[in-house]
Order: sequence, then structure tokens, then C-alpha cells
Amino acid sequence: MATRNLSEYDLAKVPDASNMIFGIVVAEWNPEITGALLEGCVSTLEKHGALSENIHVKTVPGSFELIYGARQMTLNDGYDAIIILGSVIRGETPHFDYICQGVTEGIARLNATSNIPVVFGLLTTNDMQQAKDRAGGRLGNKGDECAVVAIKMAKF
Repeated sequence: MATRNLSEYDLAKVPDASNMIFGIVVAEWNPEITGALLEGCVSTLEKHGALSENIHVKTVPGSFELIYGARQMTLNDGYDAIIILGSVIRGETPHFDYICQGVTEGIARLNATSNIPVVFGLLTTNDMQQAKDRAGGRLGNKGDECAVVAIKMAKF
């Protein structure tokens, strides 16, 4: 759970991203949230020097499909880092638990088996307000945080 602003970080500790290429896979489900995450992510990558033509965005229908999308991007040797962005909001059924666990395990597996870092940008919240708070609201934007992580991991 975020207790700080996700968009606050030390600019001096972020490497230059001008020579990096990023893949972003974003879920279409909960578009108000995922669109805001994508906007924050792209603007932060560009703020650190990434060229717009070196930021490749693909969409998938839902959060579970983020695993497949990220895997396809890891097969392309041209990316320095992949970022997944999605939002799962708890409902009345156990669907939330299965999706969150599946995506977490899938992305962890990709990180353990591929040579390209895959940054986990899946919001898993109890309600829409919590998602809004983390997608440009009072707690900042998880997309900003993911962009910074991707730049740092690309230089790892």
C-alpha cells in the first residue's frame, strides 16, 4: 500500500534514457486508470531523455493478458526494459485474487527467465478511489514510478 507520493523521486539518481528503447504493455480494462498510468509513464520516460519514437506502446484487453504481451516484447532484442500497466479493482468474486496472483507470478517468471527487465505496474486496489489516488491522484502516479524503475533497471 502506498503511503507516499509515487511520483516523488531524486532526479539526480535517474540515468539518462536518451539511448534507450522501452516497450509498454497497457491493459484496456479500467481505461480511466490505465490511460492515466500510461500518460505518467510516457511523460516521465521523455523527461529523462527517451525519444518518443523509442517508446513502443501495445494494448491488451485485460490485466491477465499483460503477461503474454510482455513475453512477446521480451522476444524482441531491441528493448532495454518492458513496463506493464494495468488496474485490477476488487469486486464481489474471487476473480480479483486469481488475476492479481496470476499476473504477479507471470511477470516474476519473465523477470527470472528473460534478459530484459519487466517492470510491474499493476495496481491492485480495493476500490476505484484507491486506483485514482495512485493514477495521478493524491498519491501520485504509479506510471511515473514504473518509468523511473525501468530506466534504472535498463542500466543495471
